[in-house]
Amino acid sequence: MSYTPDHSRYKQIPYQRCGKSGLKLPAVSLGLWHNFGEDKSLESSRKLLLHAFDRGITHFDLANNYGPPPGSAEETLGKVLSDDLKAYRDELVISSKAGYHMWSGPYGEWGSKKYLVSSLDQSLRRMGIDYVDIFYSHRPDPDTPFEETMGALDQIVRSGKALYVGLSNYTAEQTSEAVGILKSLGTPCLIHQPRYNMLDRWVEDDLLDVVEEEGMGCIPFSPLAQGLLTDKYLDGIPEDSRMAGRSVFLRTNALTDELVEKIGKLNAIAKERDQSLAQMALAWLLKDKRITSVLIGVSKTGQIDDSIAASSHTEFSEDELEKIEEILKQG
Repeated sequence: MSYTPDHSRYKQIPYQRCGKSGLKLPAVSLGLWHNFGEDKSLESSRKLLLHAFDRGITHFDLANNYGPPPGSAEETLGKVLSDDLKAYRDELVISSKAGYHMWSGPYGEWGSKKYLVSSLDQSLRRMGIDYVDIFYSHRPDPDTPFEETMGALDQIVRSGKALYVGLSNYTAEQTSEAVGILKSLGTPCLIHQPRYNMLDRWVEDDLLDVVEEEGMGCIPFSPLAQGLLTDKYLDGIPEDSRMAGRSVFLRTNALTDELVEKIGKLNAIAKERDQSLAQMALAWLLKDKRITSVLIGVSKTGQIDDSIAASSHTEFSEDELEKIEEILKQG
C-alpha cells in the first residue's frame, strides 16, 4: 500500500523562520544520529520517519557518519525516500554534515575541500537525492585554513549540491570568522547547530549573541542531554536505557547523586506546568527566540508526539524561570 501523509500535518506544529533567511523549520526537527542504522529494522525506522512527517516534522537531520555503521542512517533515509517520500521531497528539509572520521587515509575527516566535497557526493548517493537542503561543516579543522573550508561550502552551494550551509560545534569566535569569510564569498551562513541543553549552557556566553547578530538560525542538538533531562533516571538506570547499553557518549558515572537530585527538582516544576521533564526541557530552549528548532532523537513514535506537544507550551512565568535557574546553578 502506497503511503499518503496526514492531510492535517501542517496544522500540528509551529514553523519558525531560520534567522533572517526565507527558510522556515518546524519547532521540532528529527535527528537520525541513533536508531536509524543497520542495527535497527528498516520497518521501525520507516515508522518513525513517516510518523514524524505525518505530524508536520519536515526537517530530517543527518551526518555522513550517522549509523551505526557510518553511512547507514543516510542509506535508511534513502530507502524511505525512494519507497514512501519521493513525491514529497520538495516538502522536506534534509541536512547532512561532514567533519568527523569517515574513511581511512588523510582525506577522510576534518575540513579540507577534498574531504567535504567527496563526502557530500557520497552522502547524496546513499540518500539517492540530487541535493541536500543544508550542508554543515561538522567541526572546525585546526589544521585547515577557514578560507579553504568555507570556500568548499561556497563551492558546494554554487554547484547546486546544497541550498544552504551551516556550522556545527564552532565556538563563537570561530563562528564569527567563518561567517565573515562566507559573506565575502557571497554565500550566507544559514544556521548553527551546537550542543545546548539545561545542563550544558556554554552557548549562552557569547555564541547565541553571534548567531543573532549574524542573522543565523540556531538548532541545538542533545536538547535532553541524551536522556538525562527526562524522568528515565530518577529511580536508577533502567536495563533498556542508553546508559545501560554500550553508548560511549553516556556513561554511568554521569549519573551522580547531585545530578539525580537536580533532575528530581526540575521534574517537580515540570509537573506543576502539566509537562513531562522532557517537554519542559525542550520548551525551555524554545522560549528563546534565537532558537529556531530543537533536534530530537527518538526510538518511539510517542516521543515524537510528546516533543511536538512541548512546542505549544513554551511560555514560562518569572517565578518558574527563577526556580529553574536556582536549581541549575546548584553544585
